Amino acid sequence: MAAVGGNLKEAREAFYARLKKRHMSPLWTVLHDLVSDTPRRDMQAAIWRYADVRDYLMEAGELITAREAERRAIILENPSWPGEARITPTLYAAIQLVLPGDVAPAHRHTQSALRFVLEGEGAFTAVDGERTRMHRGDFVITPSWTWHDHGNETTEPMIWLDGLDIPLVYYMNASFAERGAADRQEVTKPEGDAPARYGSGLLPVDYKARPYATSPVFNYPYEAARAALDRLAAAGRFDPCHGIKQKYVNPATGDYAMPTIATFLQYLPKGYSTARYRSTDATVFVVVEGNGHSMVGETRFDWGPNDLFVVPTWETVTHHPAADTVFFSYSDRGVQEKLGLWREDRFGEAPA
Repeated sequence: MAAVGGNLKEAREAFYARLKKRHMSPLWTVLHDLVSDTPRRDMQAAIWRYADVRDYLMEAGELITAREAERRAIILENPSWPGEARITPTLYAAIQLVLPGDVAPAHRHTQSALRFVLEGEGAFTAVDGERTRMHRGDFVITPSWTWHDHGNETTEPMIWLDGLDIPLVYYMNASFAERGAADRQEVTKPEGDAPARYGSGLLPVDYKARPYATSPVFNYPYEAARAALDRLAAAGRFDPCHGIKQKYVNPATGDYAMPTIATFLQYLPKGYSTARYRSTDATVFVVVEGNGHSMVGETRFDWGPNDLFVVPTWETVTHHPAADTVFFSYSDRGVQEKLGLWREDRFGEAPA
């Protein structure tokens, strides 16, 4: 021991410096940061008012065309990570505008994407040769590496939320993308083919579902989902932490509709304040209907239709609706569950 009887601090610093030159480092100086007792608190809760975002979107519509932009969208960045295009550690959020006559050109990429329609009726998205018309509240999927384009042949703007696993794919350095030869892909299937073939309680006789595959149904209409929530609410069984919360599923497997992004629809009746809850999946909430407020830790967020807020990892949240309320939400819960990492804390409340 060269440092015995000498200056131990200087000896250690000299040792660490020699390690650094060899691209090594001592575990004991960083162990508690790498293997923390609880999840890091390095992201912030935040809220975006739809009215504000919409104003910026309409201004963007005057400044750049959909073809020039490829996707005319405004990214919602977590305040903790400016410039990183992340709303949670693994997920991205943006609000996209498609004006009457716009064409968002065909492309494909390894990132999986969801659309949740905030405003407008009747514009279309096309996924792998099939078009679907979009309506407010619809949840629409673009699976990884599938051709997709959007168009608006109506007379009103169409605005939706884009949620992607861009940060997750970036961390794994598995990003690939390809632009189409034409703005619009060839339509090879009739509208409504996917829901008829896969979403009616029937499946093709020889269909083989792959584990962790994206749902073959790529449009989940809000009208049907909202009716299901009403029927469940009539039964009167409300979870203390969630009210009524259903997950969107792949009808062929019962798993989440997307392999990397878990999506949910949640109903809270007027005056139903939820019990404290926290989980390891940082979650993005969109107010589909209703108004009220949520307490995220010690921060109060007052919200109304189309407002969007994010709850950080392992942060407590309670919801307090002043009117009957519906939330759409998404997170990386599906990935965490498959890796055995997901955890929740209901603070003594048992699920209903």
